[in-house]
Amino acid sequence: MNTHITIRNLLRAEVEPVRLFLGQHGWGHRTGSSDYFAQLIENSQRTAVALSGQQIIGFARGLTDGLSNGYLSMVVVAGQHRRAGVGRALVEHVMGDNSEITWMLRAGREGADAFFASLGFQSSVIAMERPRLK
Repeated sequence: MNTHITIRNLLRAEVEPVRLFLGQHGWGHRTGSSDYFAQLIENSQRTAVALSGQQIIGFARGLTDGLSNGYLSMVVVAGQHRRAGVGRALVEHVMGDNSEITWMLRAGREGADAFFASLGFQSSVIAMERPRLK
């Protein structure tokens, strides 16, 4: 990963800029209004942002009990910064270093399976989901 890129916890002042970033990168359908997204972030135990200087180039969030289970959601990296270790650094930051936590995710985008497999994720036949209503 390029050395001028910073991965850290999301700051409150960055919530709206991250919402706009996500909208520009195909995630607008998941971010909703400013108020909705602010609540989404508030309810997320772990959020991380990737910065190149002051520019947001990536974001990830996760939900976890911190002991046993976690759900990785919204891993997004700007196109020109992909395949440079930014996504990996975001995921590792959100997951932390507790290897006792089982992390789950839904990888729906093209190429996502291979990316997450490189981070130790495997396809599971035991997961079930109740999808949101449209």
